[in-house]
Amino acid sequence: MTLALAVVLGVAIGVLLGLLGGGGSILAVPALVYGIGLDIEQAVPISLIVIGIASAVGALPKLLAHHIEWRLAAVFAAAGIPATFAGAAVGGLLPQSVVMVGFAAVMIVAGARMLADHDTTGTACKAGDSGINWRRCVSRSIPAGLAVGFLTGMFGVGGGFLIIPALVLMLGVPMPIAVGTSLVIIVANSAAGLLSHLGGATIDWSLTAVFAGTAIAGSLLAARAGTRVDTARLQRWFAYLVFAVATYILVDSAVFS
Repeated sequence: MTLALAVVLGVAIGVLLGLLGGGGSILAVPALVYGIGLDIEQAVPISLIVIGIASAVGALPKLLAHHIEWRLAAVFAAAGIPATFAGAAVGGLLPQSVVMVGFAAVMIVAGARMLADHDTTGTACKAGDSGINWRRCVSRSIPAGLAVGFLTGMFGVGGGFLIIPALVLMLGVPMPIAVGTSLVIIVANSAAGLLSHLGGATIDWSLTAVFAGTAIAGSLLAARAGTRVDTARLQRWFAYLVFAVATYILVDSAVFS
């Protein structure tokens, strides 16, 4: 029964990833905690494995299309990887109810970002006639990398819902490059986050394999159908779903605290 439920939830998250190009992974931890019945210590590393593998698969076509800014990804990863260990350490000191409330807050921020209109872009890492001004770009990229890494380690989220806005709105990276670069950053942070959680975690590898495999399959199938879907409308409804799940987490945490 647990594996059958993992198949259903994995496909659902994979379809959202494939249709939206990110964001669906924010539901992985709630699905594992409330759907499968895992505790947060088990759910976070499994979520990181699923997110990391799915992002690596998604990055392959971006690699072939040369839509990855490797130096910018390296800056984010260099700042984010140490922060993942800090996030994991802080998360390990907190009760599960407190971590889940924090996770709900992150979900609310993600949902609000999905509903917001973004008509402006930043300029810090925008390429000019002489290329990117790396002195200005790096100084603005490091804080964003630290924040995303910390959230990855603490909550087991890939952070794509924060990385892409940071790259596009704060730094001025074109959207196709931002998506490919974000996937590489997520892979690096997820790997670091997994390492930071392996010491005290018991991972159900059969459950992880089913969850990851179905998520990837759902993502690939949905990506092929994505051109026929109104992604703007889907993103709005997905934001409402994120708000609903966050509300459930807050109510559950209040009732059982």
